[in-house]
Parts: sequence; structure tokens; C-alpha cells
Amino acid sequence: MTYSLRQTIAAEALGSALLLCTVVGSGIMADTLAQGNVAVALLANTIATGSILYVLITALGPVSGAHFNPAVTLVFALRREVAASVAVAYVLAQVAGTICGAMLAHAMFDQAILQFSEHARSGPAQWLSEVVATFALVLTILGTLRARPDAVPVSVALVIVAAYWFTASTSFANPAVTIARSLSDTFAGIAPADVPAFVVAQVIGAMSGLVIGERVFGWKRLDGEQPSLSSSIEA
Repeated sequence: MTYSLRQTIAAEALGSALLLCTVVGSGIMADTLAQGNVAVALLANTIATGSILYVLITALGPVSGAHFNPAVTLVFALRREVAASVAVAYVLAQVAGTICGAMLAHAMFDQAILQFSEHARSGPAQWLSEVVATFALVLTILGTLRARPDAVPVSVALVIVAAYWFTASTSFANPAVTIARSLSDTFAGIAPADVPAFVVAQVIGAMSGLVIGERVFGWKRLDGEQPSLSSSIEA
């Protein structure tokens, strides 16, 4: 089935909003209930994030490809699976959606709608972590699309769950998510001043994943393959 550009953009905005609402909302809830136990709070935040990723990719993947991530959209644009104009529209929808999602989470927990995070996340270890997390995400997507396309939702969810724990940055791996989390002074936040370096690291990670992935898996898709993160758009 083909979808209109309006439908695919709406799917990207909606999915991005629900993703960030879950990340921020579960972070607030976890931080409140864990009573200072950061490990427990992070575990709860991780489970909620992985769960919603699986659901959103399964539900919205057939519509837009369920990117919810400018770095992923960039990869598919470079693979010529998404037109440049569509990629720009996707990125704008993703950023707008994630910001709205963060604000919605604040509203649900009776907090100030617009916030600016004071949670510093900076330094070489954090930046390297974002490179590795985004690299792992892109490599997982490209590899799973070739090996077992129907497993993309669970594979993406699991790599993010794992990266929450094996990276020092807790795996943002998404420029839109990073921007939105800078507008949330909660457990999930990042100081606005630290956003540019994270985004640069994420782009480097995505490009590394593309280059390495295409050499391992090949540039062209297998005959008849229908990637879950690439959509069929009706002009």
C-alpha cells in the first residue's frame, strides 16, 4: 500500500512525539519512584523506551518507515531510498514531534511546559558514546533489513535498550531526541550547550555505520526486499 506524503510526515511527527513523551515521562516517573536510586530509575526508563520503540516501529513502519530520527533519515537519503525533499520534511516533523512529546510529558506530570535542562553531558567519553550508539543503531538497521526485515522493530528496540547500559551517555543516538531533551529539565535532560557536540557525534556515528554496513552487507537491497524503515510514498 502506498501513502501520501502528508500521511508519512504525520506518522513521523506522531511517532517522534510518542517516543519523546515516553522517554521524558518514564524518566520523571522513574526518578520520582526510585527515591534516589539512579540504577533503578535508568532501568525503568530503559524498559519504557525499548517497549515504545517496538510498538511504534511495528505500527508506523509500513506508513513512513518509522525513522523518528534525523540520523536514520540521513542514512536512507544517502542510500537514495528517500528523496532529499522528503528527508527534509521528515527531519522537521521529527524535531517538531519530539519537542511536542517532551512538552506533553511535562503537562501530564504537572510541570512547567517549557523547560531548559541543566543536566550537563559533555566530554570525550560522552561524545564517543554517542558515536558508538548511533553506529550500532545504523548497523543494526542495515543488517536486520537484509537478514530478517520483520525483525527490525525488536532489533532496533533491543539495540537501544542495550546501548542505554553499555554507553556512558545512555544512548541518545538521535539528533531530534537530543534537541527535545534539552528542553526538559528532568531525569532525561541534557543542557542546551551540550547539544551541538552530541549531534555532531551522532552524525559521525551514523555515517560510520553506513560506510561499514554497506561494505559488510552491500550497497543495494536484495531483490524483492521491502525494508521496514523505508517507505512507499505516493506523490
